[in-house]
Amino acid sequence: MASLDIATRELENPIDLAEYLFRRLHEVGIRAVHGVPGDYNLAALDYLPKCGLDWVGNCNELNAGYAADGYARVNGMGALITTFGVGELSALNAIAGAYSEFVPIVHIVGQPTTKSQKDGMLLHHTLGNGDFNVFTKMSEGISCYVAQLNDPHYAATYIDSAIRECWIRSRPVYVTLPTDMIYAKVNGDRLKTPIDLSPPENDPEKEKYVVDVVLKYLQGAKNPVILVDACAIRHRALEEVRDLVEASGLPTFVAPMGKGAVNETHKNFGGVYAGSGSNTGVREVVESSDLILSIGAIKSDFNTAGFTYRIGQLNTIDFHSNFVRVRYSEYPDINMKGVLRKVVQKMGKLNVTPTPQITNKLPAEEQSSSNQAITHSWLWPIVGQWLKENDVVITETGTANFGIWDTRFPANVTAISQVLWGSIGYSMGSCQGAALAAKEQNNRRTILFIGDGSIQLTVQELSTILRNKLSPIVFVICNEGYTIERYIHGWEAPYNDIQPWEFANLPKVFGADAGYKGYRIKTRDELQKLFADQDFCTADALRLVELYMPRDDAPAGLKSTAEAAAARNA
Repeated sequence: MASLDIATRELENPIDLAEYLFRRLHEVGIRAVHGVPGDYNLAALDYLPKCGLDWVGNCNELNAGYAADGYARVNGMGALITTFGVGELSALNAIAGAYSEFVPIVHIVGQPTTKSQKDGMLLHHTLGNGDFNVFTKMSEGISCYVAQLNDPHYAATYIDSAIRECWIRSRPVYVTLPTDMIYAKVNGDRLKTPIDLSPPENDPEKEKYVVDVVLKYLQGAKNPVILVDACAIRHRALEEVRDLVEASGLPTFVAPMGKGAVNETHKNFGGVYAGSGSNTGVREVVESSDLILSIGAIKSDFNTAGFTYRIGQLNTIDFHSNFVRVRYSEYPDINMKGVLRKVVQKMGKLNVTPTPQITNKLPAEEQSSSNQAITHSWLWPIVGQWLKENDVVITETGTANFGIWDTRFPANVTAISQVLWGSIGYSMGSCQGAALAAKEQNNRRTILFIGDGSIQLTVQELSTILRNKLSPIVFVICNEGYTIERYIHGWEAPYNDIQPWEFANLPKVFGADAGYKGYRIKTRDELQKLFADQDFCTADALRLVELYMPRDDAPAGLKSTAEAAAARNA
């Protein structure tokens, strides 16, 4: 302690390390921290209020990780606090999903004291073998930066670096905070200088060359199109994408993970391209194009309807956060933001072909149908007619995620789904975090579509929603189990069945007050009436709808993707 005291006296403005960490989180826009209390993080949690941060308090660490993910997708960055070993390991599935899908989360782990670790003490929450680094090693592969705050001389620098890497690379970072380091003194004057979150500038000469190459092919193309995907959102290139769409006039499409990246009311918007699962007329336009400007692509199986893309690299220019690929020539260490901006500035005249018109009009067979069953082909255009500008729309991986492809959004909708990682139950936890961030942004509506099987994994977050006085609208699709898995394998197998729950009554079990309302909707007329109810549409408390759909019905995109998955699995 003597050396620490001497070091402290050398600091002109000493502050506790925990305060420094939390003030930095507040600086980058975080206002709420998710997690579960544990004895190795309790003292750190005491610092949250004085730093302007709210403690959410989730039901378990896995849900907390999902919630931090949803919060980050709406807010820009999220934070999660767990305790050593038992807590952090419970959150790893959620953190892996965030890493997979480029979601920036600062994961802070409360640890035993540095002396206890050095001495290899036989403490609770350990493996009993004196190895205190084993859990850090587990997190290294799903974190873009690891900051072990074991030395006050370097701790502030590590914190700043972790937050910068989290933001720039848009992936989780892992920060350890031993209990004795909570009170360690660091230089508070560092807080006067904000963390530099600007991405590295492209080399001007290299950027100019790449822009000229792009323009050469773009200006010579007969029917170019734009295809936008998730990494355009994650790496904050939406302003450049918007300007490109506006200036070029080119037909513009999104991949499923790119939903919400483009204003879908824009005249250039042509719908979702997902190979054989594409919106009507989209596949023909995209696959016949002689040049596709592919921005932020993640060409996973579920994002391409089972790898059914039919677009060749010879006709593609790929834009990413750290490279640009023009046909078969790759240019590393080039950020798409700078290249896209220059392309817009120097674009010139292009050949522009008509854009397919995508609407929320019902298919012809549904317009004339007297069927009262709520089918997917009827539901998702109707949802599009009901949504409002600025809504946050969350869909679980399953029928909802594939169905939303057929919904044309109003302007400025944020779409959240976990298409690549696809962890069942993700969307319920994510809904809590997203709803909290939406409340911070003047109470944007948060709407969740989740299956009756998926919600059973993470339903406890309805309790956290109530505790934090959030008001999402939750639709539980009741179709008797795991529909997406039935389509992949085991149509009548008991492992795809679930115990039916009375979902609308669950919030009452979790302590919902008189402001809560639950609904049981089984017909189209009932749903239309509900959508016309202003109390339902603008409620300031949780609304939960049991939405009954046929067991065997599914969106076309899910059917084709599941068929491809089944073939690969075999």
